[in-house]
Amino acid sequence: MTMTIASQEAVEETAKQRQEDSDMERNNVELNENVSSIVSNPNEIKKQIIKGVVRAKLNKRRHLVIPGAISPTYLDYLMPSIVADLFQPQTVTYNGGVANIKQWKISCYLEVMESGIPCTNPHEGLKSHCRELLDTCNTLFASWYRQQHACNDKTTSSYKVDEEGNPIVSRLMTFITRYTPAPDENALLKHVDGAGKVDGSVVVALPIDRWTASEEENSFEGYGGGLTFWDGRTKRSANGTRGPEEIVYDTRSGDIAFIDRAVWHQANPITRGTRWALVIFYKVER
Repeated sequence: MTMTIASQEAVEETAKQRQEDSDMERNNVELNENVSSIVSNPNEIKKQIIKGVVRAKLNKRRHLVIPGAISPTYLDYLMPSIVADLFQPQTVTYNGGVANIKQWKISCYLEVMESGIPCTNPHEGLKSHCRELLDTCNTLFASWYRQQHACNDKTTSSYKVDEEGNPIVSRLMTFITRYTPAPDENALLKHVDGAGKVDGSVVVALPIDRWTASEEENSFEGYGGGLTFWDGRTKRSANGTRGPEEIVYDTRSGDIAFIDRAVWHQANPITRGTRWALVIFYKVER
């Protein structure tokens, strides 16, 4: 039997597609086994990561926001102990400041960088309480990072991978932040994470505090919040300057943002209520 070049290419393409489908199914199984109760819909979130990265790359963006990726029901289970007891913000002083704030006092650090940066007393109890969520974020970040850098041979070949082919990642710093309308507590303005030491980061929007006061009292709905990114294709602004797009997301409980190395972004100001977020800085093992 003879086979034309065209038909041979079709067979090879079919085999390649089957392999990709098999890889996706294996990754889906991994997500299902590890995070089924925490991720809203593991199979769907996996697909959203793949499709979202493709769209982001077409627009030269190096971040991705997926609404409702983490189950709001799970976060509602996690939050009461955090807001009522475990959250104990530490005051830290940054050399030169972070987003023009030199003394930062609205975050509780679960994990810190080597040499005790930015503080030497991470909250082990809060870390233990959030351990399953942190491990879930590891899995999701690794899956996103693999897709984000899939066509970058230099990056892909330099990092270590697990048995599933995903990069091995470790958390460099983890903290929970509570924003309030008070000065220097209402936002974290335009910045990049980790000043070059961080390969990527995750921001998870946490629920509005309905446990220490009424939701009406603590809600920031209609009073700011969310995330802004400066990322993607260069465009000319209204004042004539050129720069990356300004992209605003009205994030709410369970939304997750994946952020690549040195992408400018900010936590937008609020003028009412309180807003909570979990932030993780990552290192990709090489």
